[in-house]
Amino acid sequence: MRMFSPAALIAMATLVVAQAHAAPGRGGDDLDTLLADKGLLTQIDQVRQSVQNKASELVVNAMGFLGVPYKRGGNTAETGFDCSGFVRAMYEQSVGLLLPRRAEQQAAATERIDKTELQPGDLVFFNTLRRAFSHVGIYVGDGKFIHSPKPGAQVRVESMGVRYWASRFDGARRVAPGGSHVEARQAALQLAPAAQPVAAAVPAPSSMPGQAPFPFQGSEFSP
Repeated sequence: MRMFSPAALIAMATLVVAQAHAAPGRGGDDLDTLLADKGLLTQIDQVRQSVQNKASELVVNAMGFLGVPYKRGGNTAETGFDCSGFVRAMYEQSVGLLLPRRAEQQAAATERIDKTELQPGDLVFFNTLRRAFSHVGIYVGDGKFIHSPKPGAQVRVESMGVRYWASRFDGARRVAPGGSHVEARQAALQLAPAAQPVAAAVPAPSSMPGQAPFPFQGSEFSP
C-alpha cells in the first residue's frame, strides 16, 4: 500500500469529507466507507497511532531523566540540562526531531494549541523572567509537566496548578506530526536577520498585560 505523509493524508481526508457532505443523504457510515474505499482510513489510523506511541515514548523517556541536575546551557544528562536543552534532547532522542535551541524559538517553531487541548508530549511555556516564553517543559498529563527548573534544582515533575506556574503560564504548543511544521518554522527563523531582534521595537513587558505577541530575545533560563 502506498504511504502518504501526515500532511497529505489530512488534505486528502478533508477533500473526501467535503465530497461526502456535498452528496445528499450520506451519513457517518457512508463517510467511513468512502474513506476506507480510498485507502485513507487505515493510514489515518496508523498515523494517529504512531503519533500517540511517539508521545508516550517521549514522556517515558523524559521520566528516565528525573534527578538530572540543572546546568545552564546543558544539553545532555552528563553535563546536565537547562529547560530548553532538556526539551530539545527529549524530542531528538524519542521522536527524531531537532527543535530549535532556545525556549522562545521552540514556541515560534511549533503549533499553538489551547490549554484545554494539551496531551502528553506537548510543550508548555512560562514567563519566568518577565519575558514571554522564557521557560519550557513537557506536558505529561493530569495537569503536570516535567522540566529542568533552575540552578541548584534537578529535572522534576510539577503541577501546572501550583500558584507559581499557574500565574506564569504563557501558552501551549504542539510539535506537528512528521516535523514539517518545525522544519518550516526553523527555516523561517534561520532566514530572519539575527542581528535585529523583533523585541527591540516592542514595549517592555511591564506595559503589556498578558502574553506578549512576539517572542523576546535573551536567556530562556528559569530564575
